[in-house]
Amino acid sequence: MGWFFIPFAVFVLIGASNAVNLTDGLDGLATVPVILVAGCFAFISYVTGNIVFSDYLQIPYIEGTGEISIFCGAIIGSCLGFLWFNAPPAKIFMGDTGSLSLGGSLGAVGIITKHEIVLAITGGLFVLEAVSVMVQVISFKLTGKRIFRMAPIHHHFEKKGWPESTVVIRFWIISIILAMIGLATLKLR
Repeated sequence: MGWFFIPFAVFVLIGASNAVNLTDGLDGLATVPVILVAGCFAFISYVTGNIVFSDYLQIPYIEGTGEISIFCGAIIGSCLGFLWFNAPPAKIFMGDTGSLSLGGSLGAVGIITKHEIVLAITGGLFVLEAVSVMVQVISFKLTGKRIFRMAPIHHHFEKKGWPESTVVIRFWIISIILAMIGLATLKLR
């Protein structure tokens, strides 16, 4: 990619960071998808840093990236500890500090392992939330009409009458499916 890689990497970092931040609107909504994406990238970073596995999966071998799996494990552990106290009714909240840093961390791991597209697939829920906000803003600015009752999209479903727990659990299910699809792409090359 040459010099184009620098703005691309900045786009991935800012996009991932803000997408996770937009998702963090309900108790536990962003935490489990972050755990799933970090789990996927723990595996991806391990196989990318292992010459035998990377050769078998026909993905580029990047020396030293196996150590990133430990960082991903730390993300998983911290999110599990946080989720214990963030489960409804929440006693603590992630806020911008947590969600922006977790999203930026996932973006950095995606860039380091050279699996940015897999990051967009496994973190598809984050992409959906960010796109819903962009679509809502563009639609309102151009036509004066809203597409969703409220953006991000998890609030749209709340406005339609879904209980918070239903929205959260269904979005978790979507994240699990997207994580499996993202991992399946490793062997599709």
